[in-house]
Amino acid sequence: MGSLFRSEEMTLAQLFLQSEAAYACVSELGELGLVQFRDLNPDVNAFQRKFVNEVRRCDEMERKLRFLEKEIKKAGIPIVDTGENPDAPPPREMIDLEATFEKLENEMKEVNTNQEALKRNFLELTELKHILRKTQSFFEEMQDPALAEESHSLLLGDEERGGQPMRLGFVAGVINRERLPMFERMLWRACRGNVFLRQTEIETPLEDPVTGDQVHKCVFIIFFQGDQLKSRVKKICEGFRATLYPCPETPAERREMAIGVMTRIEDLQTVLNQTQDHRHRVLVSAAKNIRVWFIKARKIKAIYHTLNLFNLDVTQKCLIAECWCPVADLERIQLALRRGTEHSGSSVPSILNRMTTKQSPPTYHKTNKFTSAFQALVDSYGVASYSEVNPGPFTIITFPFLFAVMFGDAGHGLIMALFGLWMVWREKQLMNQRKDDGTWSIFFGGRYIILLMGCFSIYTGFIYNDFFSKSLNIFGSSWHMANISDEEIKNNEMLELDPNVTAIYTPGSPYPFGLDPIWNMAENKITFLNSFKMKMSVTLGVIQMTFGICLSLSNYRFFKDPVSMFSVFIPQLLFLMCIFGYMVFIVFFKWIVYDASISYKAPSLLITMINMFLFKFPDSQDDYMYSGQKGFQIFLVLMAVACVPCMLFIKPFFEWRAHKSGKRTVRVNGATEDTAVIMDQDEGEMPPPPPEGVSGHKEEEEFDIGELLIYQSIHTIEFCLGCISHTASYLRLWALSLAHAQLSEVLWSMVLHIGLGFQGWVGAVVTTLVFPAFAVLTIAILLVMEGLSAFLHALRLHWVEFQSKFYKGEGHQFVPFSFEALMEDHN
Repeated sequence: MGSLFRSEEMTLAQLFLQSEAAYACVSELGELGLVQFRDLNPDVNAFQRKFVNEVRRCDEMERKLRFLEKEIKKAGIPIVDTGENPDAPPPREMIDLEATFEKLENEMKEVNTNQEALKRNFLELTELKHILRKTQSFFEEMQDPALAEESHSLLLGDEERGGQPMRLGFVAGVINRERLPMFERMLWRACRGNVFLRQTEIETPLEDPVTGDQVHKCVFIIFFQGDQLKSRVKKICEGFRATLYPCPETPAERREMAIGVMTRIEDLQTVLNQTQDHRHRVLVSAAKNIRVWFIKARKIKAIYHTLNLFNLDVTQKCLIAECWCPVADLERIQLALRRGTEHSGSSVPSILNRMTTKQSPPTYHKTNKFTSAFQALVDSYGVASYSEVNPGPFTIITFPFLFAVMFGDAGHGLIMALFGLWMVWREKQLMNQRKDDGTWSIFFGGRYIILLMGCFSIYTGFIYNDFFSKSLNIFGSSWHMANISDEEIKNNEMLELDPNVTAIYTPGSPYPFGLDPIWNMAENKITFLNSFKMKMSVTLGVIQMTFGICLSLSNYRFFKDPVSMFSVFIPQLLFLMCIFGYMVFIVFFKWIVYDASISYKAPSLLITMINMFLFKFPDSQDDYMYSGQKGFQIFLVLMAVACVPCMLFIKPFFEWRAHKSGKRTVRVNGATEDTAVIMDQDEGEMPPPPPEGVSGHKEEEEFDIGELLIYQSIHTIEFCLGCISHTASYLRLWALSLAHAQLSEVLWSMVLHIGLGFQGWVGAVVTTLVFPAFAVLTIAILLVMEGLSAFLHALRLHWVEFQSKFYKGEGHQFVPFSFEALMEDHN
């Protein structure tokens, strides 16, 4: 709880690693995941660093692995993921991995090239087979005298028709089916109709050797006369990417060629099958190890990338690094360095030296799978400053509770809780699905939030006595109708129940838990619930804001800032309590003191608060809620007004006084100079350089009292106006709760109530037909859309109304060098 309430205590450390042991030590630190390295070469180009060649080799290995992975997925082979997490291989094993990947890549490229060539030959022979088969029928048709006369009349001029019949030339080939209509038109226009085209479609689609797609093609044969037309026809075929094949003129030659083509196709099919089997065996073997290979290559690359952040000493035999690490884990880091030194065989131990720094360390909160989701909600607003109070632990309870106040329905909460419980129960099985779908990843990552939101919604649903918009009479209503006759009930559509009549309402025996179910039938239900939920929302808001101000006291005490404690915390708390705390007091006072018998005497809460600030009070003493109300309210208003100049002037005065006496406190990123120093060192040692992107200078600019007054006045005005606007903002709890209840009631009355209104088997049939629509609309509108709306409003209440009272969120996240995080990012 300590590290979650505040950041872990961090220290800046310096590492001295022998060159031969640096790789193994960094590998052990990567497995540990508790060290964030700083870049000691910010001005050195990435291509000029010491281990840039090793990083390039790792990039090349990853490229080859991605090529193999693409081929494996293309072949439809499942990639085996055994969950194995091998250690980073030693540098000498990198050469073996490179050789293995090079061999596999070359083998796959050679197999792919051969397979593509074989498929191309197979495609050509298949197309030639279809041409020989189809052209045979074309030539048989040409033996028909009528058809021959027609073709000659089309191809010969008038002057040639009376002479001897001329011999026609022809070409045959195949073309894509979608290009055939344009191909025909171009032939007709370019050859002026002096060609004769016959075509037919190949029934079975053919496989493209390059893409592997199925392509529909057509066989065609073109008859023409003369070399000029022949040349023109061939150019058109080339332009439309039609493939031409030699076709013998005599039937005997065509039959002989067809037999030879069939023989070659059978032989080629055998070779193709053997090639495919060999390729499949290679890919299956690679699929068993490719995940492990990826992990090894990425770990090697991460290690060398980290080593590029280090500096070399003068002797070029030692690497120097600087890193942030938790103080509580220094012993584990030392053990990791010792293991790395032993694995490397180095005789010189690695040295870890803590350093002094004026910089604010990174913020590190230890979380688990339950708390990480809630911490992510806080970090989305801003990472906590170092050692600042973390709202995360409190968000675990307050966030789902405020969500449930807006979402309060026990039935809807039950569905949400069961969904969250299912994700938690099947956590390990669903973990893999989380990597593939972005939407599913969001729901799965917030499974514990959904579970708690559902559980709290069940609780608030019983408080509101709301179960799918209907009330449950579990304990029996406290209202009775003993003195009302049945005839009076039948003759009157509306009856007024007077709580002052003992026969109707039993004093001192309210409904044991939640609202009485009779309010679900009451005509003034909305009026009563509006009053109840509005006051409850303001009460919850004032309580949470007061708690936020109290948490600021913890920050002031931790950072040893007594000035802010007396000039900021106390005036802010008094201001809030004198106005809004008193308003909450009046709410409870009216609930307790004014019962049904004297409720008509109860003054209006709004009028009371307005008259309090206008100093308008009743003339009669009987109109006061309690004795001494007038003086007490005047005292509260004056106290609230007096708090404003206290917040405005006291802190600048003490700052000015400290500056005059030369003892002004210098602050570094929210921490005093004393707390920023992590560890004392010898005075002669120089401080380390600041981290990349962070200035190392103290805030020692010239003191300006005017600027400080302006700054303090802005914060004072922001707090005073914020108390009013933030209190009003909590009314969203009432508004969304009312909206959710009304939507649920409308959905019940307009959908499911239709089926329940029928009797007998007709009602059963109609209800069966209507219920799926009711279920779908309930999940889509009331759970998903309304749930998302309540989620966002609860998030806003935490970010703005709650956290603004004590939380700055100006820190930077602790991002350790971790192989586990690296693998998750790649996945």
